[in-house]
Amino acid sequence: MNEKGGEVDTLSPAMNGCGDKLVTTQEPGICGLPLKTKKGKPVATAKFGSAVVPIYRLGSGGRTRFMLAFYLEGKRERRSFTTLEAAKKEAQLAAQRIQGGRQEMNDLRPHDREAYRTAVQLLEPTGIPLITAVQEYIRAGNLLGGIPLLSAVEEFSRKARGMKLGVKVKDVAEELFASKRQDGLSHRYLLQLQSNLRRFAADFDVPISHVQRHQIDDWLRKRDVTSRSRNGLLATIRVLFSFAKKRSYLPVGDVTEADALDKVRAGDVETEIFTPNQFASILHAAPPCLIPILAIAGFAGIRKAEIDRLDWNAIDLERGFIEVRAGQAKTASRRIIPISDNLAAWLEPLDRRGPVVKDQDFHRQITALSEAIGIAWPRNVLRHSFISYRIAKVMSADQVALEAGNSPTIIFKNYRELTTERQADAWFSILPKEGQWENTISYNRNTHTVTLPGQPES
Repeated sequence: MNEKGGEVDTLSPAMNGCGDKLVTTQEPGICGLPLKTKKGKPVATAKFGSAVVPIYRLGSGGRTRFMLAFYLEGKRERRSFTTLEAAKKEAQLAAQRIQGGRQEMNDLRPHDREAYRTAVQLLEPTGIPLITAVQEYIRAGNLLGGIPLLSAVEEFSRKARGMKLGVKVKDVAEELFASKRQDGLSHRYLLQLQSNLRRFAADFDVPISHVQRHQIDDWLRKRDVTSRSRNGLLATIRVLFSFAKKRSYLPVGDVTEADALDKVRAGDVETEIFTPNQFASILHAAPPCLIPILAIAGFAGIRKAEIDRLDWNAIDLERGFIEVRAGQAKTASRRIIPISDNLAAWLEPLDRRGPVVKDQDFHRQITALSEAIGIAWPRNVLRHSFISYRIAKVMSADQVALEAGNSPTIIFKNYRELTTERQADAWFSILPKEGQWENTISYNRNTHTVTLPGQPES
């Protein structure tokens, strides 16, 4: 027994001639006895408790070395020494460390040791260490909040059957862009879709199946935008998640995390419209290049984005209608809008070739013109005005909904009884003034302001 309680055993249980029980070999030069070992057998062993570390003698190039070979904490260790004495000292320390690692097992009760061995055996085919399995089990239990892990796994397996797991948000977004391009959607729509979803994908560099509704809600709240813009972002994200469901990246039978979120309710907002006199003042001051946008928006109710996609060949003055094709419409459905007599009077003198909107800067010029004559320009004011006066004229929410590309419920809720039939008659009686087509304005692109004839330059 050495000072630390360890023993060095010999190949033969008898003590050697030196009387040293720790010396376990008869190496030449130690007590003068010859070394006799069989091939592959250790020349010595060190023991500490139940731990045994063998020492082997190796010869190479006329040099003799002594090698230790043992397992420590599940890893195979090999160490080489030039003298047997040095190898014995290291072997004794190794045996002590091995025994120390077994001590906890030795302190366990028999049934605990059996449970440990069984757990290790069950995990062996997976290659997962016992401690890792326990850590993952505890973490899963905490995330599930008391729901049995097996029940959760069975439910997930049922929902995920046939799913393609691990597809990241950015990859789904790129597939969506490609799909929409193939469907022939407008360049403007694709640009808006990419702008919204690439920002979202940049902040969610994870599989789309990992994104949770509260994370989407937090992301939207941090945008610092109006409730209308926030709802628009949510609508875009819903398109992404709906596409992911169709592609089997999300469970088919479940409501998506994006669809589970409600839109922001901004409360009742008063619908702002122009009076017939206000709109007549703007039209009568407008130069010919701005007339198509003003007249078509005010007397046909077509959205700004739809007018931007409109070509003159979709406007048939002889048959009296404007065709908004599915690829041009916001709702992706074709609709026909009748041309009123006064709208025909505004459009007939114009050069009706190519796109209706020949310069996107015309929209800025229109709002600047309105401000120049002292009339504020609320958002979507011409579309709101058309719907309000049209429903007063035809007294049918269903008909106006078809013409405007909206739902009858929205038409009835937001536009009914805003105007009278008499006011509607005045609206649809606005005609070009004498000398209308000679109008000019001066527009400053730097300040986005308009100067009317006779006004000093600003």
